[in-house]
Amino acid sequence: MERLYRDFFFFPDISILISLLVAGVGIAAWQGITLYMSIFFLVGMFSFAFSEYLTHRYFFHIKTPKNPFFLKFMKRIHYDHHTDPKDLKLLFLPLWYSLPNFFIFSGIFYYLSKNIMVTLSFGLGLIAMLLVYEWKHYVAHRPIKPKTKFGQWAKKMHTLHHYKNENYWYGVSSPLMDVLFGTLKEEKEVKLSETARDLQKRA
Repeated sequence: MERLYRDFFFFPDISILISLLVAGVGIAAWQGITLYMSIFFLVGMFSFAFSEYLTHRYFFHIKTPKNPFFLKFMKRIHYDHHTDPKDLKLLFLPLWYSLPNFFIFSGIFYYLSKNIMVTLSFGLGLIAMLLVYEWKHYVAHRPIKPKTKFGQWAKKMHTLHHYKNENYWYGVSSPLMDVLFGTLKEEKEVKLSETARDLQKRA
């Protein structure tokens, strides 16, 4: 079990994200955390959960591109993860993908708010929820049994996404978006998909 935790916390991409979160929280605490900052931290977390769902459903599962470079990108970012869900190297979002997205979203937020500390709080919320996503995704694919009923249910839902039908159960960090968009189904209501393990064959 200790090795499983080490595999997560000492994976380079995860270690860097944790370091960024700790550094950001340190800066916020030094400046003085306000209620306003706390609210936008939560806004950042919710924003990640929302974008996570939309990205997973409408981008990671797009029809197989014909462009070789774009296909290689999609294979690394998600297709190959469905082919081999247990491969640790394919489990985490690479920093070359997640960090540019973080800076783009934070830049847009700063442009709208014109407040650096509020933007920092929003960005920390994004990173915090990204780490929640990575941890729950990790647990879903590793021999770790969640201690809570909800955790066990969430792991089962993600397993169904990979092994029964890739068109449902997109949410990883939260099932809320699946509820809102109608992709949270009872297992018995959903047919077995022939392409759940091979997204490149999707029509």
